[in-house]
Amino acid sequence: MGYTKEDIHQVVVKQKEYFARGETLSVKFRKAQLKKLKQAIINNQEKLVNALHEDLGRCSVEAYLCDIGDTIMEINEYYHGLRKWSKPETHFSGLAAFPSIFTKVYKMPYGVSLIISPFNFPILLSFGVLAAAIAGGNTAIIKASSKSAACTKAMKEIIEETFPSEYITVIDGGHDVADYCLEEPVDKIFYTGSPNVGKHVMEMASKNLVPVALELGGENGNWCIVRKDANIKDAARKIAFFKLCNAGQVCININQVAVAKEIADEFIEELKQAFAKQIGGNACENEEYPKLITSRAYDGIANEAEQYRDRIVFGGVGNKEKQKYNPTIIYPVNVDEPIVNHEIFGPLLPIVPFEDDKVDEILKVVSSRHHGLALYIFTKNKKWAKKVMQTQQYGGGCINEVCLHLMVKGVPFNGTGHSGMGAYHGVWGFREFTHPSTVLFGHTHMNLPLREHPYNKKKQDLLGKFLK
Repeated sequence: MGYTKEDIHQVVVKQKEYFARGETLSVKFRKAQLKKLKQAIINNQEKLVNALHEDLGRCSVEAYLCDIGDTIMEINEYYHGLRKWSKPETHFSGLAAFPSIFTKVYKMPYGVSLIISPFNFPILLSFGVLAAAIAGGNTAIIKASSKSAACTKAMKEIIEETFPSEYITVIDGGHDVADYCLEEPVDKIFYTGSPNVGKHVMEMASKNLVPVALELGGENGNWCIVRKDANIKDAARKIAFFKLCNAGQVCININQVAVAKEIADEFIEELKQAFAKQIGGNACENEEYPKLITSRAYDGIANEAEQYRDRIVFGGVGNKEKQKYNPTIIYPVNVDEPIVNHEIFGPLLPIVPFEDDKVDEILKVVSSRHHGLALYIFTKNKKWAKKVMQTQQYGGGCINEVCLHLMVKGVPFNGTGHSGMGAYHGVWGFREFTHPSTVLFGHTHMNLPLREHPYNKKKQDLLGKFLK
């Protein structure tokens, strides 16, 4: 169906009315809804796998590994942690508030949440975020991507079968429908996507002063640094795996690899072998290899590859009909070239050589650009690596590994600057979808008149001593 502005308005009105009834406030209710969501995903696993294959060419293993299984893990974490996280905190009010001794901090839901999800991990970044909204006690409107139409259709059907629309609903449509949603005075917005659209979301949200969480890819992409003392074979194997995942359409994927010149040739040979071993000589012919989301996305990757045709040392061919483009190594690439100054979001992998004893110059370049969503380092020098991770600015990352920080329970997934704001996963998602309300419990006896007029000298002296 095509949504009008009035249709969207009515969805928001009904959800506000439902939220006002207070049904979403109890922990028991929230846990029951999380359980229903999990069961609905399990019951419809085949439908979701088929939709992911239709939209992104994913094989069943990658569909489960990257979307469905991750979402179930997210729901489990919210389900088991919710009771503890939602308990009000008790604080001693301090002498300044005497005789009112106790203060509580309540974790309150915002109300109607708007989740705008992307195409690349359509299930995880819709239902995974939805789990956080449910745990926080909110209602939710999911504006799913029009690019991943099969997944949006499947999610819409699943939600309609599982929840009343005044509680949770999935909306399809293009940018016009997204803007209808953003024009509404919802209570919380969670957007995952590009920095440019993120700016638009913030601008629209500001008109109604709606708090926003943004998970963005970063305008300059995510760096990986491989030093000369790294385990080259291990680094190549992991980087190849990650670049093949979803054909590079991953917000935390490696955009470019800075490799020490001393090992660059050896590293590239290992990387070629790793790609060939994992996906074969021609990835486009491998059914396990995902496709690019649209023909336009394919053209963008193919056209950029052509600009570096003379430096392609592996790959560089695609199949437009299948919308697949081979993993492609481009070497050497200067640190200032266009391809390493934007998010590629595809299977091209530029290699930037540097002299290992001048690694600080690479780090200066990284820190001078917009903050990435991820940073990856391969080295045996753990002391140096820890120092880098504690001084650079980025969303999250790994030392001698890729992407697995996303899988760790109890830690946040977030960006900073042009890679986002806010955080979620587990308790961090619960916090993102709740606001802490401080309530002091006043005492009706023994209240001293020090704070009340008139402020004579004696009272000023006493207040001064008391507050110090």
